Amino acid sequence: MFDSLPEPWLSFLKELDAGASSDCAFHCIGGFVVTYVYGSRRTTSDLDVLSLPLMTGDDRHRHVIELGSEGSALHRKYGVYLDCVTVSTLPDGYEERLVELCLGVFRYLRLFAPDPYDLALSKLERNQQHDRDDVKHLALTVPLDLNLLQERYHTEMRPYLGRVEREDLTLKLWIEMIEEERSRRTAPEAKPQRD
Repeated sequence: MFDSLPEPWLSFLKELDAGASSDCAFHCIGGFVVTYVYGSRRTTSDLDVLSLPLMTGDDRHRHVIELGSEGSALHRKYGVYLDCVTVSTLPDGYEERLVELCLGVFRYLRLFAPDPYDLALSKLERNQQHDRDDVKHLALTVPLDLNLLQERYHTEMRPYLGRVEREDLTLKLWIEMIEEERSRRTAPEAKPQRD
């Protein structure tokens, strides 16, 4: 799927890898994945990683995140950084669908990305403009099957949300946004009328 990274990400991650002492697996989400795995043209200066290993007290991950965090020497050197995400809901079972990135590139780092449906749904609660743009990009380029997106939301995510009515509405608006954009892109261009 994805086996290479542009600079400065490659050098940044290689230095992180050199600073690790044993295997460190990170579940990556956010704009980094949308951009470098799914081909969005937007730029990002952070790599969002889920904080699950940190919550279990895994010092290997904590050390690597500190090496690459915002304000670190590596951030100052490369202009990019790791951002440990503490609040993000993904569908139940997303781990089974993760895809490993950059196989064989690093000695200790193992980077994983969610499939496009799980990635889109990870943006549901925040729902800022760049999140909607990312979802639209995924919907148009993957392209997302809207029935599968809704099914995964209802069966694997909705039971774990705190504000279900709000997220139901957000998903409904996303579906309308995607359908409208798909219609706009497939509509034949109007021909100029002759007098």
